[in-house]
Amino acid sequence: MRRLLLPLLCAGSAAIAQVPSLTLEQLPRPTMPPGERGPVVPAQVERWRLEAKALEYGDGVKRDEVEAARLYCRASRYGDAEAQYSLGWMLTNARGIQRNDAEAAHMFAAAAEQGMQQAQNMLDRMGGTPLGDPPPCLRPPETDPPVAADARGGGPRASTSLWAMLPLPPQAPPAIVNYVKLIAPEYQLAPALVLAVMATESNFDPLAESPKKAQGLMQLLPDTALRFKATKLRDPAQNIRAGMAYLRWLLAYFEGDVMLALAGYNAGEKAVDHYLGVPPYAETRMYVRKIMAATGGQRLHPFDASVTAASPMLLRVRAAMQVIQSR
Repeated sequence: MRRLLLPLLCAGSAAIAQVPSLTLEQLPRPTMPPGERGPVVPAQVERWRLEAKALEYGDGVKRDEVEAARLYCRASRYGDAEAQYSLGWMLTNARGIQRNDAEAAHMFAAAAEQGMQQAQNMLDRMGGTPLGDPPPCLRPPETDPPVAADARGGGPRASTSLWAMLPLPPQAPPAIVNYVKLIAPEYQLAPALVLAVMATESNFDPLAESPKKAQGLMQLLPDTALRFKATKLRDPAQNIRAGMAYLRWLLAYFEGDVMLALAGYNAGEKAVDHYLGVPPYAETRMYVRKIMAATGGQRLHPFDASVTAASPMLLRVRAAMQVIQSR
């Protein structure tokens, strides 16, 4: 069995006494950090990561790998890719904490999904996409509002009148506003939501293109556009219609939960399902936060249950919430 040897103690120039060795399995496992009580801004997440790095390497402070892992965990939940990679590395190499390759693979995967090539390289060496649910350090943090109650089962329903009262983006061109107002009812969508998404995605530039090749006013990837029958992404009308169709589908899939639908629009519904909520991607978390703020924090939107079956993830999360509430 491989062993991690503790330092040898010297008594002057005389005999050297050897202390008992510590096996890898006896290394400590950091506990989950306590839940946050208020809003967490990106600057705070960065501070956690920098403090963790200093503790991991003993840079200006006493080295404390367990506390470093806890801080990396904290930052990872809010989408910090560097923290995700660093915690994965600590778990893989048993750097002061117990080795856990399964959890490490998930950490590397999350960082790789955000574009970190180093993380992708580590993931490839470990055999590719990890299996099973993500570990606690990648679950949605406590500051995220809970998944909306089941509207089909008698839970709270969205108010159409509240959405109709929301202000529209002041920079939106009148021609686009008028078109959205005309077409949105066909897709059972509030114009305020469509225009808020469009403002964040392209700032109303029909020629916008992202590094990932998302195009047009609604920034659709070619595969998503074809899925919703759009063949000309540069055509504003086709682009808007396909974007609306996708939003309608996402709202049905997540049963009117706006936060989850927005996360799905940015990161894909599969990522939302896998991470049981808004994925631990910095871009996605900021995207959701920005649009939710622009739409007055409205959590529920009317949806058409006939569009698609609901996400199985919703049942899992709601069941877990009921267990917690019953304790």
